[in-house]
Amino acid sequence: MTDRPLTLMAVHAHPDDEATGTGGVLARYAAEGIRTVLVTCTDGGCGDGPGGVKPGDPGHDPAAVALMRRQELEASCGVLKISDLELLDYADSGMMGWPSNDAPGSFWQTPVEEGAARLAELMRHYQPDVVVTYDENGFYGHPDHIQAHRITMKALEMTALTPKVYWTTMPRSMMQRFGEIMREFHEDMPEPDPAETAAMAEIGLPDDEITTWVDATAFSGQKFDALAAHASQGENIFFLKMGKERFGELMGMETFVRVQDATGAALPENDLFAGLR
Repeated sequence: MTDRPLTLMAVHAHPDDEATGTGGVLARYAAEGIRTVLVTCTDGGCGDGPGGVKPGDPGHDPAAVALMRRQELEASCGVLKISDLELLDYADSGMMGWPSNDAPGSFWQTPVEEGAARLAELMRHYQPDVVVTYDENGFYGHPDHIQAHRITMKALEMTALTPKVYWTTMPRSMMQRFGEIMREFHEDMPEPDPAETAAMAEIGLPDDEITTWVDATAFSGQKFDALAAHASQGENIFFLKMGKERFGELMGMETFVRVQDATGAALPENDLFAGLR
């Protein structure tokens, strides 16, 4: 046995990603005395600037946006009681197809081995028992999410560590519910075209393919406040429009697919640390 605390490492692409998909588990496990380590891969410079100015528009300063988003990220970590924040600080690549995808120094242009080597060093330092990141499509096809997946899986290969490894996901039943709620809040929202509907239908997984359902409802208030800390991106964070009570009802359960395990813990499970304590 060792005195080293149980450790969760979440590898995310941008400031605010930590709250959206894993804010509940980060807050819950921190409250249970588990060490929580957040690795944020990019600087978020392709986010909205002050006043909602968009990337590429006059007045959008990626460096200033990155500084603002770092401050918001630190505030979010305070809300979630995250033990350790590590910044890889690659340039935000923007959405798939944006010119920023091709910018030198962008995360998308970084060789996987280079990013993985840096992450592997952090893994060796923190010795995580559980690692969480995105699936191979980055959940919805964002290049930085895909790259975060790639460097995480390569970093695990580079180490001799055998943590439980999870990919974030969402049950298709919940995705359908979100679509209904978005139309409820945006009555004038046009009907999506068939191609967009088909693409949305591929996001997440059928409920019976999800291995791990973690109830973090008791921490949904912290999750909401962590999202709200990213105030500069509020226009893009639909969930904040629900209000805290509705948000808690819908966002309290966080779901994952377990892709690596040496504990033999039975599936489905309701705890990322099942078999470890």
